[in-house]
Amino acid sequence: MKYLIVGLGNIGEKYANTRHNIGFKILDYLALQNDIEFKQNRLAFTAEWKFKGRSLMFCKPTTYMNLSGKAVNYWMQKEKVAIENLLIIADDLALPFGTIRIKKQGGAAGHNGLSDIIEMLGHQEFNRLRFGIGDEFSKGQQVDYVLGDWTETENEKLEERIKKVASSIKSFVTIGIDRTMSEFNNK
Repeated sequence: MKYLIVGLGNIGEKYANTRHNIGFKILDYLALQNDIEFKQNRLAFTAEWKFKGRSLMFCKPTTYMNLSGKAVNYWMQKEKVAIENLLIIADDLALPFGTIRIKKQGGAAGHNGLSDIIEMLGHQEFNRLRFGIGDEFSKGQQVDYVLGDWTETENEKLEERIKKVASSIKSFVTIGIDRTMSEFNNK
């Protein structure tokens, strides 16, 4: 079985530790833990990992957040990944910091990366994992907050939350989306 796990983010050092790059950060954590390396490829940095008889392709689009759909569509076609084996990891302002919400489908909820993926795929019936980044910003400061670095307090808790997400990804590829949602949502 082949899976495509896409972490959304923006390329470049200035975005590396921003809230919007949590998708990249989670895939980097999994790669480090499993001694695999990302390689620059067409439209993305990719890495392959074999886990319990499954082939996982990790994908960090190099198209910048607002054009993520181009990379997702390309790698789904190239790797011949079924839509039910796609998982998109994105940040979510509507969820408290560190909250994990896994869903089978849904709208973009104002997330430009998810909007572009929906537009490119022509539907919103794909799995997504939303990582809560909270909404601790003043009116009109949303962009600065999302593209801002994690606070010291958030950084202290981030690794533990990323470990939880890594476990949920392993769960997704082994026991499926439904049981993974039951086990990890709101925990």
